[in-house]
Amino acid sequence: MARARERITARAIPGLLRKPGMHIDGQSLYLNISEHGSASWIFRYTVNGHRRNMGLGAYPEISLMEARGRAAIQRRLLHDGQDPLEQKRAVAIAAAIEAAKMVTFEQCADQYLRSMAPGWRRSEGQWRQTLRDYVYPTIGSLPVASIDTGLVIKTLEPIWQAMTETANRVRRRIEAILSFATASGYRQGENPARWKDHLEYRLQKPSKLAKPEHFAAMPYGEIGAFIVELRARDTVAARALEFVILTAARAGEALGATWEETDLANRVWTVPANRIKAGREHRVPLSDAAVAVLQSVNGDNGTGLIFRGPYAGGKIADARLRDLLRDLGRSETVHGFRSTFSQWAADCTNYSYETREMALAHNVGSQVERSYQRSDLFDRRRRLMDEWARFCAMPTSTGAVVPIHSTA
Repeated sequence: MARARERITARAIPGLLRKPGMHIDGQSLYLNISEHGSASWIFRYTVNGHRRNMGLGAYPEISLMEARGRAAIQRRLLHDGQDPLEQKRAVAIAAAIEAAKMVTFEQCADQYLRSMAPGWRRSEGQWRQTLRDYVYPTIGSLPVASIDTGLVIKTLEPIWQAMTETANRVRRRIEAILSFATASGYRQGENPARWKDHLEYRLQKPSKLAKPEHFAAMPYGEIGAFIVELRARDTVAARALEFVILTAARAGEALGATWEETDLANRVWTVPANRIKAGREHRVPLSDAAVAVLQSVNGDNGTGLIFRGPYAGGKIADARLRDLLRDLGRSETVHGFRSTFSQWAADCTNYSYETREMALAHNVGSQVERSYQRSDLFDRRRRLMDEWARFCAMPTSTGAVVPIHSTA
């Protein structure tokens, strides 16, 4: 059979660009010109009585000769009984599956955390820290599609008995990330980190192993001498840690503090609900010492983050405070200073349990009781924090009982 005459020439195309519409070249190949003068190659064919248009690329990126070659490939598929568009989709799906296999566990975890972050108040930092410490060194760089039971166990076993509570949280986080990976098309099959009917037969039950994990805390009798050492360090991390101690705040809340949250004139720091574990706004009375810390780092006219990290606009990482403690020869944790404050307040003052707990931004009493307790005991807490600051300023703190009103 004689070859159909080709109707388009390379020389004629510039003229066709001024004529919107479908221009046939022959053998199902068309040059489609839009009203705006853009051009693309179309392979038009019929399958089961239905006309279909398949794009072969834009002109001039795809030349006339290249378009004819691509059209020839599609005609061969039709001759073999295949639908060119369906074949194209199958190839794209296969390529996507291969690309998904290359997504690492760490990359998948980052996607998951970013997707969940808008609904979290403070958990994201904890997730990222535990993943960095206990998961990424073993499976972080591996394709998420390749994570199996053996790799999950290899990740968990080093900490399962020594840090059971932490290890169980890590397992749950791995399970969540792998479920996200499956939902995202990055992997298939059962979740190898699931506990029920799976890991429960490979690892001992946490309830049989777990012992309460307490944050190592500094004895309050040593806090005064430690503050002297801390103030000798002229770094933002040192000022941030001092602020954490003086306010008995969580590290994440203090490191995320902004100047807009502070009222130095009235000595109040108001932490918004979305940055508080309890989920409600928390007013922190600032002692003179705490205000002095803030004034010492106010180098940006009181806007944005108070404690700036080494990168523009970024806050200090929790790890910087932990490293500072290690540099000062201490084995305690940053969070442990909240325990130090709590123990001091219980042993050395007559303030009520409710006042002490509210100073730590803890929920006090049942939900019903809290609905009736509308006061945040701010004035009592201010006296308590002032006394704490004075105690911290004593270089040779002995832990002697501080005379405070018994009505607090």
